[in-house]
Amino acid sequence: MLVDFAKKNIIGKAMAMPDQVKKVLRKMKTEGIMSTLEKVQTKLDQPIPLGYSCAGIVEDVGSKAPGFSVGDRVACAGAGYANHAEYNYVPKNLAVKIPETVSLEDAACATVGSIALQGVRQCDLRLGENVCVMGLGLLGLLAVQMLKASGVRVIGFDPDKGRCDLALELGAAVALSENLEAACDAFSEGHGMDGVLITAATKSNEPVTLAGEISRMKGKVVVTGLVGMDMPRDMYYKKELDFKLSLSYGPGRYDTAYEEGGHDYPYGYVRWTEQRNIKAFLNMVAAGTVTPSRLVTHRFGIESALNAYELILGQNSEPYLGIVLSYGDLAGKIKPEARQIRVKDTVAGTAGIEAGFIGAGNFTKAVLLPALKKQSDTRLNTICTATGMNAGQTAQKEGFACATTDFRVLLDNKKINTVFVTTRHNSHARFVKAALEAGKHVFVEKPLCLNMEELEAIRKAAAASNTCLMVGFNRRFSPHVAFIREYFKGRRTPMVVNYRVNAGIIPPDVWIQDPDVGGGRIVGEVCHFIDFAGFVIGSDPVEVQAMCVDSSNASLVAEDNVSISIKYRDGSMAQICYVAVGTSALPKEYCEVFADESAAVMDNFCTTRCQGKRGKKGIKGSQKKGFAEEISAFLETVKTGGAPPIPFESMALTTACTFAVQESLRTRSGVRLG
Repeated sequence: MLVDFAKKNIIGKAMAMPDQVKKVLRKMKTEGIMSTLEKVQTKLDQPIPLGYSCAGIVEDVGSKAPGFSVGDRVACAGAGYANHAEYNYVPKNLAVKIPETVSLEDAACATVGSIALQGVRQCDLRLGENVCVMGLGLLGLLAVQMLKASGVRVIGFDPDKGRCDLALELGAAVALSENLEAACDAFSEGHGMDGVLITAATKSNEPVTLAGEISRMKGKVVVTGLVGMDMPRDMYYKKELDFKLSLSYGPGRYDTAYEEGGHDYPYGYVRWTEQRNIKAFLNMVAAGTVTPSRLVTHRFGIESALNAYELILGQNSEPYLGIVLSYGDLAGKIKPEARQIRVKDTVAGTAGIEAGFIGAGNFTKAVLLPALKKQSDTRLNTICTATGMNAGQTAQKEGFACATTDFRVLLDNKKINTVFVTTRHNSHARFVKAALEAGKHVFVEKPLCLNMEELEAIRKAAAASNTCLMVGFNRRFSPHVAFIREYFKGRRTPMVVNYRVNAGIIPPDVWIQDPDVGGGRIVGEVCHFIDFAGFVIGSDPVEVQAMCVDSSNASLVAEDNVSISIKYRDGSMAQICYVAVGTSALPKEYCEVFADESAAVMDNFCTTRCQGKRGKKGIKGSQKKGFAEEISAFLETVKTGGAPPIPFESMALTTACTFAVQESLRTRSGVRLG
């Protein structure tokens, strides 16, 4: 599926994702056509590792993965973890020890087997009941063996007669490639099938329709495969059929707390998680109940992996079923200490800016790197990311000389004088502190850190360093902000700022909502608008009061809908209304600024209109949030050694202000700063 999608042109990809096209069109209206297309292309160019089912030998064990030891043979699961690669990093809930009697090759099929097993569990059939397995590919044939072992009578169906013959060998009572309805009628003695498990892969709706026709009254239809699901209501309604979708490997799939965080579900309440399904499958293989090796038609060394994908994509007519990729003996072939890849030769001498990046997410690729590459006298030296694939691909595409997964390699490089930190929020403080102590200039995407302890540690490191530290508070560098500040220059009255942010919903299970990883949206994004207000007003915040909505809706994060009042030392005040429950049809940001019987209205950094006793003027054009301007300002400081574009105390106050907002929400009271 991934390879097929990657081969499509831009129009083909758009047709495959119509919901994303709507988002792109809305973005074009606010950010401009070229800027949006550049971000889309960056997103589409992002590499995705292939594979999700593998087996191997443990080389190292993390401190929070008890029960595993170096040398253990393990079966591993998960797209992005159980990759087609020599080395993989796998969370503990996605790995299972392999029984002694099970080969690595059979164990490599464990994830695929657990998908089939979860479908069988969803059928919930009893001893002696009748089931039809529609689609006798890898999943279907594994399911046939499991159903047979559980005492269920199985009839299999597949257009490929060869697969039907194999199903009969593996335990199906009947397997055929045509006339399924008549065969099921005879098989069930006219009652209809107790269950139908659809493991076919087709865009057609025919499997779902046919499943309804062969089912008995109050029967069960379970879909594991990727099929059309335009359900014939009348048939399913009159038979009162139970229609279910089977969730991949089982409970825990797509739950980041389970898969990445390692939080298991209680055994007594969730008997079969994805990890327990994998273990159960391996036990069946050990007992000889299921025989994955019978389903392997092809084996390729990893150096011939492209041939395997050509086979799957139908570039030759050779039939296939299970395909195994093997790596041979890797001992001594890859040096563990080789933690850096040289993509191209470095140029002699040193540029004014010799840059290293820690992190290379969508924002870095779509915004920061394009802005940085437009600057003269700047060289991209080393890129460091969590995965070697992302580091290597980004280095090649963006022009870095080296790629690494160890940030210390970057900090130890004497040539690199400037470090950009664009990782997940919980690592910002660690990387910023280390980079400052290594004598590097540092640009860190917001937020600066997640708590006061980290802020104080950064304060000490910054005070002891002669380098520049800057947080990516880009909005203060927008031409619209400069226009507003100039309009109110020399104001005589306190200022009032009303800032409305139509932010949109981010689900509670996304990493940014995790207080220990992302810090929440107040720390992670509201800091932008606090910095904007403080910069426009030109005074320090002294008091914060915040309120958020009350809601029993579990899918809604209450703190994402917050009203924040900030009082400033000069008597001014700012009101920030941050809303997640709005509509995407409304532009994201809108700000009104009042002083001296005059007002300025900024609409999503596209237009700004000023009027009142100070005169009437305005600017308009494509959206300009200040990204290019902030990069230019930072790099100019690095080159000249001048004053930082944003004083450290201003960045620290903005950061402390976000913590004060959180405290105000907790205590339902105002919080003084300083």
